[in-house]
Amino acid sequence: MYSKSLLIAICALVLCASCVTLPWSNAPAAQEVNLAFTIEKNLLVISTASVQGRRGRFVFGSAEPRTVFDATFAHSVPLPSGSVVLQLSEKESVATNPLIADLHGAADAILGADIWGNHAVSIDYVSGLITYQKEGIHPEAMTLYRFSGEPKVNVVVDGKTISAIVDTTSPDTLVLPRGAGAARRATASVMVADTNFGTIDIAYGDIAAPRVGNRVLSKFLVTIDYGRREVGLWRDPRMP
Repeated sequence: MYSKSLLIAICALVLCASCVTLPWSNAPAAQEVNLAFTIEKNLLVISTASVQGRRGRFVFGSAEPRTVFDATFAHSVPLPSGSVVLQLSEKESVATNPLIADLHGAADAILGADIWGNHAVSIDYVSGLITYQKEGIHPEAMTLYRFSGEPKVNVVVDGKTISAIVDTTSPDTLVLPRGAGAARRATASVMVADTNFGTIDIAYGDIAAPRVGNRVLSKFLVTIDYGRREVGLWRDPRMP
């Protein structure tokens, strides 16, 4: 569900908005938190977040079970061992027990599912907002997918339906396991949530399971309810 201000902004951008059934309801402001993000190198960087007053390149990681801080950044803050308070916005903070690892300059932190607990988040790529929904998902007009483990949706690749992880740390379209073959680029016919993308560029890489990335996800309003274990996709008419 989205706030009234966000709903008005979206309606103003959609042609013939009165003809479109929107997949959310108005909600009390106290039940949602809107977090601004920028898209950098096709990754979602939450610009409102900070830790101990220090901002950084904090990337939203939809498929990461736990938050990870880059070792160099953690040392420079410095972060305490154990629980860390992450300030999501001026009025909203959460505690996390993060992992520390070398992120090789890709980010100062990857914010994982532990940040949201059993709540939901919605990603509006056009407006640059992640909405933290404390009352969960409102699925009207959305295509819903149940998942266990990482959030997943069904993707039809060259006529075959596969389950793919919703991975906002992937700047790509779709990445498939390379198996015994070499890592490579290829083309394939791809359909997601009844949206036919036609023949698009995809990748084969060193991964265990298929992953759908931001170049495809950005065509949708994406909601992930970590408590109910559901992903909702709604084709965004503002995106070509």
